[in-house]
Order: sequence, then structure tokens, then C-alpha cells
Amino acid sequence: MTRVQVLLEEEEREQFRRQAEREGVSLSAWLRRAGQERLRSRSGRRISTVRELRQFFREIDAREKGREPDWDEHLAVMARSRGSGGSGT
Repeated sequence: MTRVQVLLEEEEREQFRRQAEREGVSLSAWLRRAGQERLRSRSGRRISTVRELRQFFREIDAREKGREPDWDEHLAVMARSRGSGGSGT
């Protein structure tokens, strides 16, 4: 078995831990099962209609936090990184 370190906000960890406790499993087992369920739910999923495609993008948008930087912002970060050796993120 391989160990994986997952970075979580303290509040997220507590929510996950409490849910795992309610379900009678360890936090590790709960996270593993959540990942496995996610893989099963996405496997074989085919988008065959415009409606399904729109739903797919709605799900992706809902999952993302913040906003995507525009191209000028990306260029500025790259220029600063070349000048300083770091990305600033």
C-alpha cells in the first residue's frame, strides 16, 4: 500500500472526519472510498448530446474556485518568474 499526503483546510478535514465517524470508518478509508466512487461515477461516461455537454461544463464550473487569470496576467507571471526564478504562487 502507498501513503499519500493530502493538503486540506482544517474545516474540510473536520467535515470529512465527522462524516467518516458517522459512517463508522477511518478518515483514510472514507477518503479512499470517496475517490473510488468518484472514479466509478466518471468511468464510461460519454457525452452524446448538447444538453449533456452543457451539464458537464456546469459541473466543471461549479467545482472551480476563483477565476481564471486572463492571458496578460499569465504573461506577467511568466515574465516575473523568468526575472526572479520563482512563480510567485
